[in-house]
Amino acid sequence: MSDIDARLRAVCDLVMADVRESAGRHEYDGQVQDLSPEGVRAGLRALGAGPLPDDPYDAAHLQVFEKSMAVGFGELELHRRNVISHLGNLDLACYDRDYAPEPERAAARRAHLARWPEAVDGSIASLDRLSAPVAKALLGAVRGLAAGIDDADALKAHARLVAHVEQAAADGDPDASLGADGLTALISAGDGLPVDLGELARRADAERDRLMVRLTEACRRYGEPDRPPLDVARELVRQHPGIDGVIDAARHWTTKAIAFTREHDLVPYHDGECLVGLAPESRRWAMAMMSWAAPGEPEGPSWYHITPPDPSWPERDIEEWLEVFSDTTLPGITVHEVAPGHFSHSRALRHAPAGVRRTLQSSAFIEGWAHYAEELCVEEGFEAHDPRFEIGVWLEALVRVTRLACAIGVHTGAMTVEDGARRFTDDTHLVGPAALSEASRASYDPTYGRYTWGKLAILDLRDQAKAAWGTGFTLQRFHKSMLDLGSPPLGLLHHVL
Repeated sequence: MSDIDARLRAVCDLVMADVRESAGRHEYDGQVQDLSPEGVRAGLRALGAGPLPDDPYDAAHLQVFEKSMAVGFGELELHRRNVISHLGNLDLACYDRDYAPEPERAAARRAHLARWPEAVDGSIASLDRLSAPVAKALLGAVRGLAAGIDDADALKAHARLVAHVEQAAADGDPDASLGADGLTALISAGDGLPVDLGELARRADAERDRLMVRLTEACRRYGEPDRPPLDVARELVRQHPGIDGVIDAARHWTTKAIAFTREHDLVPYHDGECLVGLAPESRRWAMAMMSWAAPGEPEGPSWYHITPPDPSWPERDIEEWLEVFSDTTLPGITVHEVAPGHFSHSRALRHAPAGVRRTLQSSAFIEGWAHYAEELCVEEGFEAHDPRFEIGVWLEALVRVTRLACAIGVHTGAMTVEDGARRFTDDTHLVGPAALSEASRASYDPTYGRYTWGKLAILDLRDQAKAAWGTGFTLQRFHKSMLDLGSPPLGLLHHVL
């Protein structure tokens, strides 16, 4: 960690799995984080020791993350009530990426697996407040950790963790909510700005209404002026490639998205290689995802991973999975994942100054930028001849803004998960199990409204930059100014001005 001082390292030690994967800090390969109560307390005690970076922005960025750790692990003790960090601590999928020679990665994987028993000991010691809704929602993911594992000691440890989560699913607290104060503290600290949940909920409603108007207009241009737009959308998503055509379709849209981004010079860097292919087995829980060449790794290709449905699944499950890859939604998903979304962002991260900006990444900015990229492409005329692209963008945006509304509702007690499912049914193209699944996610991912929150923050900042810079404003200048900060906490975006 020659480019990371002790103060930054203390933050990394508390988010070991995240910085190993997203920042490419492979000095953490083969290690597990001590998520036991005492291990977390020791990590918190190490925060803030030593001088801050000389650069004022870097100092503020680091302090936001220190505060986020203090709130998440200290005040809210999320490691006691949520399995998410424990799943990441055990996850071995990071070693499937080609960031180093295969023998080196295989050795790191074995070393990591050998430490599963101590990691599970720490997890069981901590997870004494695991609620029933969170345990039920994540039990499948916990069980899935054992896929492909043949180490007897690791499997015994895994079985103990599964049993613990099963017990919580049966007997845990039925209320998974953080409460209004808890949710406010979590998202305020995470991005370094005060948050008014009531105002944020009103903003979500207003954004929902704006998106519905845009969707209605796009459906009219498509030739459906008299039908409800969500009915049109539910019909359109049934038009998709077959199982064998999904990856080729993703390659087609990747080529077009990268070419359009370069032609319009929408991002500061157009270098790097993005490959498209089948997700490795360990990543097939995700339908489509970007696995980028992280800033701490040697240069190498990024992967846009695609997971077609398994032909052995029931026909209904196959159809629902394939709807994600529809001719209407796959183009926008590809813009989000590739260019000018996550892949383009990853290239900027590699060019950012080393240390804080490459290492500590705001999830709200990462997802907000990629979500902003979708609307940006509508504004700039990507596939302007075919209204289906725009329809797909508004459909995905309606899902994201409904997540924000449900996260606030569920964690403040204004909504039940069932209420959230009804909102997804009313405000998006999702119905039935898909709507319920999205609403249930609020229980274990309370910040999953970050996509819309981040996008709105960027759009607000763009308006401010236009006003401040006048004739000096260009998209290129604005985007480079933001991305030069790495993945800035939303509360620090004003530094762009």
